[in-house]
Order: sequence, then C-alpha cells, then structure tokens
Amino acid sequence: MGRTAPNLISESVQTDAESSIVGQLVDFWFQIRAPIVAPVVQLMVNLCLVMVIMMFVERVYMCVVIVLVKLFRRKPEKRYKFVSIKDDVELANSAYPMVLVQIPMYNEREVYQLSIGAACGLSWPSDRIIVQVLDDSTDISTKELVQMECQRWASKGINIKYEVRDNRNGYKAGALKEGLKRSYVKECEYVAIFDADFQPDPEFLWRTVPFLMHNPELALVQARWKFVNSDECLMTRMQEMSLYYHFSVEQEVGSSTYAFFGFNGTAGVWRISAINEAGGWKDRTTVEDMDLAVRAGLKGWRFVYLNDLKVKNELPSTFKAFRYQQHRWSCGPANLFRKILPDILNNKKVGAWKKFHMIYAFFIVRKIVAHIVTFVFYCFVIPTTVLVPEVHLPRWGAIYMPSVITILNAVCTIRSLHLIVFWILFENVMSLHRTKATLIGLLDLNRVNEWVVTEKLGDALKSKFIKLGKKTRMKLHVLELMAGLYIFFCAVYDFNFGHNHFYIYLFLQAAAFFIMGFGYIGTFVPS
Repeated sequence: MGRTAPNLISESVQTDAESSIVGQLVDFWFQIRAPIVAPVVQLMVNLCLVMVIMMFVERVYMCVVIVLVKLFRRKPEKRYKFVSIKDDVELANSAYPMVLVQIPMYNEREVYQLSIGAACGLSWPSDRIIVQVLDDSTDISTKELVQMECQRWASKGINIKYEVRDNRNGYKAGALKEGLKRSYVKECEYVAIFDADFQPDPEFLWRTVPFLMHNPELALVQARWKFVNSDECLMTRMQEMSLYYHFSVEQEVGSSTYAFFGFNGTAGVWRISAINEAGGWKDRTTVEDMDLAVRAGLKGWRFVYLNDLKVKNELPSTFKAFRYQQHRWSCGPANLFRKILPDILNNKKVGAWKKFHMIYAFFIVRKIVAHIVTFVFYCFVIPTTVLVPEVHLPRWGAIYMPSVITILNAVCTIRSLHLIVFWILFENVMSLHRTKATLIGLLDLNRVNEWVVTEKLGDALKSKFIKLGKKTRMKLHVLELMAGLYIFFCAVYDFNFGHNHFYIYLFLQAAAFFIMGFGYIGTFVPS
C-alpha cells in the first residue's frame, strides 16, 4: 500500500527537524571549540607532556644505570660477601641455618603438586628446613588433595607442615603472618616464600641464603621469575615483554643503586628478624609484599636482586584472570602510597636521596604516572586533538619521546621485538583498567581491597580444554568498547578532515579496544 501525501509531508518535516538539530549541534560545537574546549584540551596536553618527560627521564636514567652495571660487571657477588656453605665435620648440619619455606595457597587444585614438590625437592639438610603449606582453600576436595600431598611427602621424611585457618582474614598477608606464629618457626632464621605456581630449582637456597648469612645488613634476596607458558598465546607474550623490563631493569637498578626495590611477593628469601622489625605482614592493602618491603627499607635494611637466579612460574592466560591481577597490581601500590607517604616523609633512618627515590621514582612515576599518562594521553587526549585543531601537540611529545620509551621497554625481550606494535596497542588498552584501579587506590574508593586470586590453569587442565573444544560465551567489557567507539570516531574524523595522519594509529588502537572489549584475547576456558 503506497504512502499518502500527509505521511510524506510528515516524514519530510521530521527529516528537516533532525537535520536542523544536527546543524545546531555542529554550530554550537564550532562556537565553543576555540574559546572553551581548546584551552581545556591544551592544558591536558601540557600536563600529559610533563608526565611524558618524567617517564622519559626515568627510562633513560635506568637505561644508563643498567648499561654501567653490565659494563663494570657489578654483580651481587662483587657488591656483597658471598661464601658457599661448606660442610663442617665438628658442627655437622648445625653449620646450616634453619630455613622455613612458606607456600600460601587458595583453591590451587591445578598447581599445588608443582609447588609442594619443588619446595620438598630443595637441596638443604633435611633437619635444617621446614616446608610450611598455608592452605586457605574453601573447596573441600582441593583441601583434601593438598593435605594428602603433604602427608605423602612427610612419609618420605620431609619436614612438612600443613596449616589451615578457620577464616581468610588478611588473605595472603594474614596466612603468612599466622604461619610465622607457629612455635616451630622460632628455630628459623630465614623464610623463603613461593606462590602456588612457583617451582624453584633444587639449588635455590644454596644461591640465596649465603648472602643473608654473611651480610647482616641484608633483609631480602629476590630471584627473577621465569615464565613457563609465555608462548601459550599472544596475551602471555605481551605480559612477558612488560615483566621482562621490570625484572631486567627496574629490579636490577633498584638493587644496584639504592639496595631497595619492591618485593615481588614470591621467589624471595627474607631474614625473619627484618620482617619482625618492620612490623610484620600487614593486610591494609592488596600489595602486602610491597608494603613490607617499603617498611623494611625505611628501617635501613638493604635488599639484593639476583637476575641470574630464575624461578619457574605461570602467567595468567585468561583475560579475566589477567584483569583481576592488573587491578590488584595497580590499585594496591597507589593505595599504599596514600597510606605510607607520611611514614616516608617523617622517617629519620634513611637519607633524603633514598626518600626521593621511594616517593618520586618508585611510587609516583612507576606506579601512578605510568598508568595514567598511557591512557589519558594516548587513548583520550591525542584522539581529542584531532577534533580540536586549535590545540598544539608537539611531535616530540606525541611521537619521538614515546617511541624511545617504548623501545627501551621492549628491547629487554629481543625475541618479541617483532610484536612491538601489538604490545603497544595491548598496553594502551590495559592502561584503561590500570588507570581506573590507580584512581580507586589513590582515592580509597570501593574495590580498593578487592582480592581475587589469580587463576592458574596448569598443564593438565589446558590439555583438557584443547580436547574438549567447547564453545565459550564472550563477556563484553563496556568501558573498552566505549573507548574503542570514541577512538574510532576520531579516526574517521581525522581521515576525512585531518592533515596529520593520526588516523592510522587511531584505527589500529580502536580495533585493539574492540577485540579486547569483546574478550577475544587469551586462553578461552569452557564454562
């Protein structure tokens, strides 16, 4: 049935009205763009440029230090006394210090055997080591499996203790704290800590404990992480690139210059007296490891990092697990900075230079600025300048300095240099999540103490997924999709009206936001 004349007139009027509204909005935009919007965006550009310079100077400084460390071969064995422990006929095994090995775990069904087996396989006199499994599992069947595994090793003559609590207060920090209260721990001088997916080599204690024995000023010996599943998917390769820089540069520079860095929460050996002097484990943030390290550093204790000693572990391979981990790793440090800043400023035991390093380099640049500038500048301000051509965006700040920062980060993982473009896009998308978490931590908002244990799949479970091949439902991530839509709009606008060719980067970045927004990244786990 054909349309009547009144209908045609009505549609024509409606179309004219819509065109009129769009035209009014466009006119309004052009009226406010130069006098109102441009100054605001220019201010944001200038603030972001300051943060880019801060990051650039920090990266170049650390690069220079690491080159000097390698050039002059300033290995830990040269900076500190290291003497291998030798058997003494008269003293027998009493020449070896008593070592406690703590393994905190929570529903770690897929990996508990790996960590317990590796800890029980550590080469050390059997009467001078205690393996303590701190099981906070809520799954009854998992609890039973862990207990049976401990009993199995005990039957082989291993001094292993299975400890449980009737609550999960303080999460990991609470479990570690309770573990140190056991009567048998009073005999121990040092404590080695391994998360449930970590597998130290048998000689781990031989290479770490002597540093603590012969250098009374040392509180912590930290080993490097080695990722067993970095080739599992593109997401794990991206994580490897980011973490290799942390271990190869940040930890090494901190150890070589200030004898201070953040404890990684695992694969390290602590002097128990240093833990006690620093106030013990605290659960006020989700980064109890960093909290303890900062407090111990403020007491004057020194740390050493062993880049050559690697401990195998697993990277989170599902996007859900990775997001939860990054929330904790971004929110926790920001919240800790808020709470511990007065302690740093009022401290009398450490010098001004070390205080400056803790506040400026360790917290502000690496834990706050790095997250915020990555998202605000590269995913919001730069796309917005496409819509506001009155804003001046210098090439050195938008292209040259970021390129140097990126290269200095990525060069630590030579085998993945060909993936650098994917890594940039991936890190920019994740910066949205990290920025949100950082602001939650700084402002002490909801979710500030959210603790979700990072899911480990284990080799056995992964093989099951491959065999099953079930379809999985993708979870939509609204913030990523909204950011992708905005960047895509800016890319289309720049393609049609711009002159700086930013649309090449913007289209790629928008695609990355869409891919991760729809959850098409990482290992897919059947529900």
